[in-house]
Amino acid sequence: MRLILGTITAIGLIVAAPAAAQSVGMKVVDTAGAPVGTVTAIQGNNLQIKTDKHDALLPKSSFSVSDGKLLFGMTQAQLDAEIEKNLSAANASIVAGATVKGLGGTTVGKIDSVADGKVTITLQDGKKIAVAQDGVRGNPDGTVTVGLSADQLEAQVSSGSSPPASK
Repeated sequence: MRLILGTITAIGLIVAAPAAAQSVGMKVVDTAGAPVGTVTAIQGNNLQIKTDKHDALLPKSSFSVSDGKLLFGMTQAQLDAEIEKNLSAANASIVAGATVKGLGGTTVGKIDSVADGKVTITLQDGKKIAVAQDGVRGNPDGTVTVGLSADQLEAQVSSGSSPPASK
């Protein structure tokens, strides 16, 4: 699961001029030079970093370049702990009654139930659809996002099939 940790920038990261020479495969180290992770992708103004446990999408402005490596203001353990805290909070929002948003942030319905790895969503027109629990993502604001639009969900209901799980 990828995660954007915008809140991490407020926790004392190195805020320097954006690292201009960032590239996939580049090593990320903390201020003491200990490994934090590796850049696995560049997505716009964000870098996807793989730690020993997690992937995180972090703003480029959170890093500075030094000796061919990216400096980051948290240790690997601190970053992993922050990711786990955010994941826990996000997963806690996947509960009955939570508002479900589709692509583009449009509300598509509410969670009816969560059981046996399935999330049943009651769409705004009252129809229900079950999706794999790993096909939804909890958000820090208590809402849940599914990777389909309202029209795509409606088409799935009409065809009688469940949408595929996404990661």
